[in-house]
Amino acid sequence: MTENLVDALALTNDTSEVVNLYLLLFLIALIPSFLVLTTSFTRTIIVLSFTRNALGTQQSPPNQVLIGLALFLSVFVMRPVYQEVNEQALQPMLAGEITREESLDIAEEPIKTFMLEQTRTTDLELFVQLSGDDFPEDPEDLSLFTVIPAFAISELRTAFTIGFLIFIPFLVIDIVVASILMSMGMFMLSPVMISLPFKLLLFVMVDGWYLVVESLIGSFY
Repeated sequence: MTENLVDALALTNDTSEVVNLYLLLFLIALIPSFLVLTTSFTRTIIVLSFTRNALGTQQSPPNQVLIGLALFLSVFVMRPVYQEVNEQALQPMLAGEITREESLDIAEEPIKTFMLEQTRTTDLELFVQLSGDDFPEDPEDLSLFTVIPAFAISELRTAFTIGFLIFIPFLVIDIVVASILMSMGMFMLSPVMISLPFKLLLFVMVDGWYLVVESLIGSFY
């Protein structure tokens, strides 16, 4: 009987280790999505993509360059937030001053504060209503499961708004070039091919990447 009990305990321990391993792999798989949806990366990559599409340069800059630039711009924007997480949550946990659960609760606060500053109240109210809860007096009391999707759709709206403003001057150039070609009877010549050099010239003359990045970073402050 004792041997059977030992075997059962060993089997239970093995099963627990397997479950813990699966949970760890699941959390690791969620890390990229968490970093994308809780940082400035979403807005940054969408605005950079809109800029490339407005220029009409197809795959230049390539996707790898845009993703790399968006990644480092996101690190620049999120640096104060994660410095606070490191100082108040990670380092005390590594030093054994607080438990892992306390560390997670402390780390959640600066990340949630950043997201709430960029999230519209209407988007928060939408997910609170869908969850069936009452909107709290302090938005900080909302859970991450409510704040993250609200923050995501707010970022999408902001990114599309910035993208629309970026498109306007290049759209004007396309319209002017198309009108000139039509007035000259050159219907077989693609307006996009003619307008591309003018759009590139305008973008370079006004130092376009500087203005885009400056406006993009400034939109978070």
